[in-house]
Amino acid sequence: MVNKLKESIQVFAQNAILLSGTYRIYIDPFQIPDKFMDADFIFITHPHWDHFSLLDVLKVRNAETRFLVPKEIFEELLDIGISEEQICIVKPNQNYQFDRLGVKTFPAYNLKKNHHLKEKEWVGYYIAMDDVTYYVAGDTDAIPEVKLVKADVVFLPVGGTYTMNYIEAATLANHIKPHLAIPTHYLSVVGSLDDAKRFCKRVNMGIDTNIFYDKKGD
Repeated sequence: MVNKLKESIQVFAQNAILLSGTYRIYIDPFQIPDKFMDADFIFITHPHWDHFSLLDVLKVRNAETRFLVPKEIFEELLDIGISEEQICIVKPNQNYQFDRLGVKTFPAYNLKKNHHLKEKEWVGYYIAMDDVTYYVAGDTDAIPEVKLVKADVVFLPVGGTYTMNYIEAATLANHIKPHLAIPTHYLSVVGSLDDAKRFCKRVNMGIDTNIFYDKKGD
């Protein structure tokens, strides 16, 4: 099962992820290589520049792409020609259904830092597609709400500074017990490849891990 899961996933810089199946879903597209395009959906966790890149949105979108975004991003999408009907404004703790795609939003915030405030109502995404469930944490600490997640695949930030660090992320992965745990949010702004490797080493046996992004290629 895990090898099949890996085939559906590509990870780029920061929290940029592509899930491929019935739909092509880009989460927080950022520094996406030119060959990637034709998004069915684009999900944005929050408006910081390394998660909401208009350049990358324009690169991967097409005329039919649908968007799930926090409220701050709505007007910017309208300004670049996205129709209101294509945009779904999200907030935490909500469920959404799009044909054969199920989505639930989880809160994403810092506990003792001011980079990502709870009152901003930024999100992580739980995605159900093709009988697989994915959880993309976004920029968050290991907050109480995310300990309720149960998913086949989890994407957790490991860079520290603005998010949980690799120790906290591995502890969270061990609590969730997914089939596959993938580190994000390292190398491009804060965090190192070693943080990703240390995360993988701390994840319990029985949970597969994979480092998709190491800057060596597309």
